[in-house]
Amino acid sequence: MGRLYIEELSLSHFRSHRAARLELDGRPVAIFGANGAGKTNILEAVSLLSPGRGLRRAAPDEIGHKSAGVGWKIRADLVSLHHMHELETWAEPGSARTVRIDGKSAPQVALGRVARVVWLIPAMDRLWIEAPEGRRRFLDRMVMSFEPRHAEAVLAYEKAMRDRNRLLKDMVRDAHWYDALEAQMADQGAAIMANRLYALDRLARAQDGAETAFPAAHLTLKASDDLPLPVERADLLAAFADNRPRDMHAGRTLIGPHRADLAAVYMAKDVSADQCSTGEQKALLISLILANGRALAEDFGAAPIFLLDEVAAHLDANRRAALYHEICALGAQAFMTGTGPELFTELDGRAAQYEVSEEGGSSLLKESL
Repeated sequence: MGRLYIEELSLSHFRSHRAARLELDGRPVAIFGANGAGKTNILEAVSLLSPGRGLRRAAPDEIGHKSAGVGWKIRADLVSLHHMHELETWAEPGSARTVRIDGKSAPQVALGRVARVVWLIPAMDRLWIEAPEGRRRFLDRMVMSFEPRHAEAVLAYEKAMRDRNRLLKDMVRDAHWYDALEAQMADQGAAIMANRLYALDRLARAQDGAETAFPAAHLTLKASDDLPLPVERADLLAAFADNRPRDMHAGRTLIGPHRADLAAVYMAKDVSADQCSTGEQKALLISLILANGRALAEDFGAAPIFLLDEVAAHLDANRRAALYHEICALGAQAFMTGTGPELFTELDGRAAQYEVSEEGGSSLLKESL
């Protein structure tokens, strides 16, 4: 099996870091320091080496160092399946994010062809009890790790849907105005649903029989309301046409992949995730992230880069040891944050360690030997 890891990471005017540089060797990376020192900002930078808006879903203008006003830049040397790639992404003030791979301009989706990045952050702790939108986003991030072009299908579907919604709000009744848009939505919607179902199947197989300390979850897709959830193109096309009167009354599209919800059941207890304790809900999330990693190790040929923000603080020593063991057994590079080095004792020298501190409104990063 190959490896996927960052060998060197440099940040310039990124969030609280005026300048930061990490030289790495493929081992996990433990980052510790006080709350607010800038630990998560390093993880966010790594998340932007994948398609999308990163783990905070921030716009480019929200990311630069607050006192600089000169834009920001991330640069990384990435080892991916025995090949070295130079990745760069940046944004000038008021401009969109730019990506360059090996010195050539590239679309964001191209990042997903050389790097696979998955993450778990504190904002996801309430995933199972909050609105369906967050669960769809969680699922689609996992789907993108298997199929980077999934993001393009989602964007194309949403664009066509916005155009259809304008027709609905304007009470346009001529079917010809809808036909082309609904055909686009059916094409992209069928691809979205096929990608999602493939990802759920891979996660199920990756959990089946796995030696892990974390509970398995049975995942299913359902509609977030009482309407059906069509999967095939023909069924989607028929649903859009049949549902026009109801959609027109609502002023928006009420049926389709954008109404999907992810349901999870704690398999050993046969209990829905939203009825589990907070500790069990967290354990299910960790289990799914690890299953995602196991599946990618087979499909992509290397385990993904994990970003685990403040995960260790919620685990006892035995569970932390089990988590670290699984990460190391996968040969994965995991960037993990915590308030102190004691949270990483169970790694027992198997990780690089960096300390982050804050001085004068900026973060300072130093390797801890």
